[in-house]
Amino acid sequence: MDRRHFIAGLAGTALATSTSPLLAQSAAPKELRIGFQKNGVLLIAKQQGVLEKRFASQGIAVKWVEFQFGPPLLEALNVGSIEYGPTGDAPPVFAQAAKANLLYVATQEAAGSGSAILVPPKSTIQTLADLKGKRVAFAKASSSHNLTIAAIEKAGIGYDEFTPVYLAPADARAAFERGAVDAWTIWDPFFALAETIPGVRVLAPAKGIVAQNSFYLANRDFTGKNPQIISTINEELAKVALWAETNRGEVAGVQAAATGLPLDVWQRAVDRTEFEINPLNDRVLTVQQSVADRFHKLGLIPKPINVRDLVWDWKPSA
Repeated sequence: MDRRHFIAGLAGTALATSTSPLLAQSAAPKELRIGFQKNGVLLIAKQQGVLEKRFASQGIAVKWVEFQFGPPLLEALNVGSIEYGPTGDAPPVFAQAAKANLLYVATQEAAGSGSAILVPPKSTIQTLADLKGKRVAFAKASSSHNLTIAAIEKAGIGYDEFTPVYLAPADARAAFERGAVDAWTIWDPFFALAETIPGVRVLAPAKGIVAQNSFYLANRDFTGKNPQIISTINEELAKVALWAETNRGEVAGVQAAATGLPLDVWQRAVDRTEFEINPLNDRVLTVQQSVADRFHKLGLIPKPINVRDLVWDWKPSA
């Protein structure tokens, strides 16, 4: 997504000054709109009907809205088209820089095993330093954007010393397969699927370069009016995540059935996924602030931001 268009679409949206849950609630909504991507805990919850069962007694219907990656999901969250959804690390940074009306409400920490920079068959690229002067595909303002710039920093390459090719995952895969780009930075399940292509190599996994934490975010106005609903969503998803940690074969089956991708692809992705969901903590926020600072240093967001300004204090039930 073009960041200028994203920012233009969000311009004028004011942020409220408080990020604490409100004690008073308005009348409960009749529908809860959840943004999701075709992977992870929310996809499992959708397939199992977890949230539908939990909110049925309150007369709240659950509507699922699919997105291919994070930035468009957060744009929908900002304008109130959805109430809740997950993304990787970079999309909230761009959204906050654009004054988006959202909050971080939970996190899923990950060391980075589920993301990597890939090179196609017969590529002569052997090290990260070889990316200098090359065309690297990734989704702009996504976690793969953060991984790419962290990787080139590690290799001593300037941002102006390679050619970023901004493509959504499906388009990036097509460009990668036809040789239109020299490398592709991507996450699971696209990563796992690409590994099945004969000759494709992992140039560098994210692990060892940068953490790839994920986040659950909610519309700020909705959270202020309905803090208990957000807490309930978080707690139900945390239960799903704990189940997933010890039932990886079933998780792979659920996700294969939901997406149509081969079971072995999903098993590879699931086996390296860290599912646990928790409240935001200092460790995660320090890493996330470094992501924001990295983008600002390169001039990719217009001014410094403090990620802690958008943190909602989820206190799980005992």
